Amino acid sequence: MDLRIVFLGTSAASPTEERGLSSIAVVRGNEILLFDAGEGMQRNFVRSSLRMNSKMKIFITHLHADHSIGILGLLQTLSLNGRTTPIDIYGEPKLAEFLKFNRDLIGFGLAFDVNLHNIEREGLVVSEKDYQITCCEADHHVAAYSYCLIELDRPGIFNIDRALDLKIPEGRLYKHLQSGEDILINGRVVRSGEVVGPKRPGRKIGISGDTRPTDKLCKFFQNCDLLIFESTYGKELSHKAIENFHTTATEAATLAKKSGARKLILTHFSTRYKQSKPLLAEARLVHENVDVATDLQIFDVPYSQPATKHI
Repeated sequence: MDLRIVFLGTSAASPTEERGLSSIAVVRGNEILLFDAGEGMQRNFVRSSLRMNSKMKIFITHLHADHSIGILGLLQTLSLNGRTTPIDIYGEPKLAEFLKFNRDLIGFGLAFDVNLHNIEREGLVVSEKDYQITCCEADHHVAAYSYCLIELDRPGIFNIDRALDLKIPEGRLYKHLQSGEDILINGRVVRSGEVVGPKRPGRKIGISGDTRPTDKLCKFFQNCDLLIFESTYGKELSHKAIENFHTTATEAATLAKKSGARKLILTHFSTRYKQSKPLLAEARLVHENVDVATDLQIFDVPYSQPATKHI
């Protein structure tokens, strides 16, 4: 399944000419998993050609305006563009209050249902057939969460040559074996493991939101294929990072390396940085596989093992 990241906003606190406020779209197959919705992010949602009526879940890391206030405009934009599919929204309990108050105050209606889910503790947030979303407390001014998308293991590779040797006819029996079931053929039990290799790991993506780096987060993001971490400051402003509960590029790279993240992408840059190259250079002194995000940039997330055709 295709998995890609679309950055809809990469600035911290206030927008710049080049950068909008925080929002990240994780596009997994035909579903959009949206993390944060800073003010005005719906413009880049439209520019990115994301599908208005896709299955969608929205996760808010915390209720600072540059991460949450854009959800109102996004919902209205989706409705005005003909969306009818329900949306699930996840965040701390005050998010539901915020949305209800503003919808009542402004009085705008929607052409689709909105299902609100309160997050009140760490752990499992969403459990689907082939992936989960989990959360961990972040260290910020207000109640805040970091998130992980964790795909479940994929079936092993089906050995068609071995199946032919065992005279197993193509069709539904292959499907049974692929799903881990044993079958009876010509009076003999053929076990799934005889023709199907070991399960292959799915992908894991971590998204920090706003936070100081912590040991808890280092453990939470263990072995991410891709870690997206805030990098509000360079190391020369580490005192500001501590004071404002943010992270420097060096700290983000250090946490990524300790957690075993294969790739790190920095985002959420202070407006004082006209260029992100110094932050990238700083982080690459610690972790060799680092990129910086720009608005509307797309990153594909491959499997850790090469894709192999199977039934």
